[in-house]
Amino acid sequence: MINKQVANVSEALKGIADNMTFMCGGFGLSGIPENAIAALVKSEISGLTCISNNAGVDDFGLGQLLHKRQIKKMISSYVGENDEFERQMLSGELDVELIPQGTLAERCRAAQAGFPAIYTPAGFGTEVAEGKETRLFDGKMHVLEYAFKADFAFIKAWKGDAAGNLMFKGTARNFNPNMCGAAKTTVVEVEELVPVGTLDPNHIHIPGIFVQRIFQGAHYEKRIEQRTVRTKN
Repeated sequence: MINKQVANVSEALKGIADNMTFMCGGFGLSGIPENAIAALVKSEISGLTCISNNAGVDDFGLGQLLHKRQIKKMISSYVGENDEFERQMLSGELDVELIPQGTLAERCRAAQAGFPAIYTPAGFGTEVAEGKETRLFDGKMHVLEYAFKADFAFIKAWKGDAAGNLMFKGTARNFNPNMCGAAKTTVVEVEELVPVGTLDPNHIHIPGIFVQRIFQGAHYEKRIEQRTVRTKN
């Protein structure tokens, strides 16, 4: 039986080094790999290039890596609620590549599927397309975008088994599925690690072939980025 389970986050992160390129799943603070990020912060590695929808908030998620100057480049679609991200970007301390959100997702998916590049109409005629190959399809101009190349992809899933089969819940089913298998090594942390054969095959979102390491996560905060409540009458 295939067993990709590792004992803990430390074992899951074996092989990480300075100047690597990481993918990090999540949308805002939803579905981020909290355990992996916390371990990266403690590891003191630096010079990282990070591919993620955004960089969390100032004191949580990838924002912690920014505060410790461990990230040299962010490839993102949204600066979000992170003041430090904005400050480092505007000051020139941080190299930032802002790309359309759909393009970000599709460049991940292209890497996952083994495609070297995609053509997309998003960004044509803007700074996004400067210096890039363009081509006409069905009367509409498209921009050539290359698939991402990453050393590690850090993923958060709801349930998984030792073979690496995964299920996601709600908004956490965002960039996480597209990043599975899109890097040389995919590391997954799950809220529930169940025996192989427990998951309904019809409900599996990502098969284990896209996963190299999986472990049981712990102590999830699941912060809400913008909490909005009804005012009392």
